[in-house]
Amino acid sequence: MTLPLDFYELDFQAMGTSCSISIYAESSDGAREKCEPVVADVARLEAKYSRYLSDSFLSLINLAAKQGHSIEVDGETASLLDYAQTCHVESKGMFDITSGPLRRAWNFQPEGQTAVPDADLLETLLERVGWQKLDWHTPKLAFTIPGMELDFGGIVKEYAADRAATLLREQGVAHALVNLGGDICVTGPQADDRPWRVAITDPSFPTQELRIIEVSEGAVASSGSYARCIEIEGIRYGHLLNPRTGFPVKGTLAATVMADQCTVAGSLATIALLNEAGAVRFLKDAGLPFLLISSDGDIDDRL
Repeated sequence: MTLPLDFYELDFQAMGTSCSISIYAESSDGAREKCEPVVADVARLEAKYSRYLSDSFLSLINLAAKQGHSIEVDGETASLLDYAQTCHVESKGMFDITSGPLRRAWNFQPEGQTAVPDADLLETLLERVGWQKLDWHTPKLAFTIPGMELDFGGIVKEYAADRAATLLREQGVAHALVNLGGDICVTGPQADDRPWRVAITDPSFPTQELRIIEVSEGAVASSGSYARCIEIEGIRYGHLLNPRTGFPVKGTLAATVMADQCTVAGSLATIALLNEAGAVRFLKDAGLPFLLISSDGDIDDRL
């Protein structure tokens, strides 16, 4: 006999943000049993790809990058590099995971800096940025000049959300929602076939909901330049940096995209912001539901 399913929610911290798994299961023990492998896998990915952990595999990659050496990577990392390369091509070079050195010119912590970076500093750092400066042939990743640095920040959390949904499905979970700091994947609708209700935050009032969307399958991801920003001489600068100029992007404040996979939704949202004035055209061409909020408050809602 099949027992009725009840709603459970597990909250946890990972990848520097608040996360949760909303799940329908026969019991709290059953829900916990299904969720534990998911939480463990998210922790594994954080430990592997965090730039803040000196013993992460990404830190090992960046040690080779700093020295201008090469390194062999495992299959999972190779897949992420292949996807990053695809994003670089599709974005005409704007999505670039080699832009890590530019963080040395900007500090987006509160009161992080009071002046824009020196032009000479940016020029020096930009010399170490550019996917074309990598020599990538699976499984060998070589850095053609010393001082480069990779940052998987635009991919890994979304990839972790996709992995989480896959692990739940493999355990037979048909009714769950994974939320990794706003990167969302669902394994199917709620137990009574109602869609999940997902809130889109208003960038101007981050504690308020701008829009509620209904999701029964697939993923939703957002990218925004408002969450981490600084103000210098009355001008606000967001944390998303243009890899060609070294300066924060302008024009679009936030983008939300729906797709079958969170990795796709997240990268498209980020590329849209990087396209600045071309954000709407880029997402129209991508052919997926989206919502864009410009820095002057205009909203283009196609969700």
